[in-house]
Amino acid sequence: MNLRRHRKTAATALLAAAALLVSGCTGSGASSEGADAKAADDPAKVSGAITVLTHRTDWVQDGTMNKYAEEFRKIYPKVTVKFDGITDYEGEVKIRMNTKNYGDVLMIPGAVKKNDYPKFFASLGTQAERGKKYQFTAFTTVGGKVYGQSPLGVAPGFLYNKKVWQDAGITDWPTTPAAFLTGLKAIKAKTDAVPYYTNFKDMWPLTQWTQAMGSVGCAIQANNDLVDHDPWAQGSELRTIDTLLYDMVHDKLVEKDPSTTNWEGSKPQLAKGQIATMWLGSWAISQFRAAAETAGTNPDDIGFMPFPVQVDGRFCAVAAPDYAQAVNVNSPHKEAARAWIDWFTEKSGYAADNLALSPLKGAPMPDVLQPYADNKVRFIELDQEKAALVDDIDNAAEIGLKKPDYRQDLVDLARGAKKGSLDGFLDDLSKRWTEAARTTGS
Repeated sequence: MNLRRHRKTAATALLAAAALLVSGCTGSGASSEGADAKAADDPAKVSGAITVLTHRTDWVQDGTMNKYAEEFRKIYPKVTVKFDGITDYEGEVKIRMNTKNYGDVLMIPGAVKKNDYPKFFASLGTQAERGKKYQFTAFTTVGGKVYGQSPLGVAPGFLYNKKVWQDAGITDWPTTPAAFLTGLKAIKAKTDAVPYYTNFKDMWPLTQWTQAMGSVGCAIQANNDLVDHDPWAQGSELRTIDTLLYDMVHDKLVEKDPSTTNWEGSKPQLAKGQIATMWLGSWAISQFRAAAETAGTNPDDIGFMPFPVQVDGRFCAVAAPDYAQAVNVNSPHKEAARAWIDWFTEKSGYAADNLALSPLKGAPMPDVLQPYADNKVRFIELDQEKAALVDDIDNAAEIGLKKPDYRQDLVDLARGAKKGSLDGFLDDLSKRWTEAARTTGS
């Protein structure tokens, strides 16, 4: 889900390796001992050379990540940090995790089942303890222990060019999916901008739509409810979310050929007003504002609006973690790796540099989300009690709520590249899910 930069891959070997990983098969056979304790009270006693796997290839290339490492070494002078920037992060790391060699610190790939975390990652401590200080610990907790920590939080929303929307006569955030579609139609009629850009080809942006779950009903139990309820029943959150995506494509409010989209190219296009809207997350605001500065346009034109549904007259937005950093259970330098994660989370300024939500409890909201505060958008955090079971059902149903495939099929259906009806498509998802739910975990 985020600062993520996934890239599509069709390699058969990769898919085979991914299947092994998702099923919990690994060649390491390692246990998760050795990282419960905090890094030594005396940083001078912590030593070792660690490799940090990261998806932030842009910041590896421009030296930003090395600047963080330099600051870290001022406190931990005996620890050397090396970064391995990976463009196809999900694909490549899934392959590496079939060995013991997947760095000392890494972001937990989305394909790793939650219940398998102890097989691959060292514990960072108990949730009871870490939860006092940090947000989002429930997302990576298994058996009362935390196995990963996100260095920032995000909220989902539509990145949009405010000037384009205003030129189309829309000054207020739409409060219903129908009003949102009406706004896109006005943009198509009154401007030259593409009303909505799918980022279909890069695939991973389509996974961002799942992050709207919880925002529609303002329900903290939205994820847990997937265990006992049909996710695509009439009036359900996922049906509302997927229907909006379908309608945008079906009504030709998107780019002419989704198969030719380009993620990096979409940033300056939205900044210049050639694209009006994209569903992403608050993590993207800084990237699009930077693109506006590079393009010579006004960064203040980059806006952010919530999913177009209100509950009791208020919008809701789900605060969630981005990639969580974890310690490789096989690392010979777990103490140094743990020291990096704690420092990076608490002291590096990474969240502020990304204009993102801080993982520290009680931290102020970033300025970029001030419009959410001004409009009294309610922030919620989804309960994660049944998250592992939801993942198991999802895998058994072969749908992939955290993967792009089924929404690529949805877009293909909407644009006529795939035969069928929306109701038939969603009903099939419902059938597969409910059948898997009957047998999974029983």
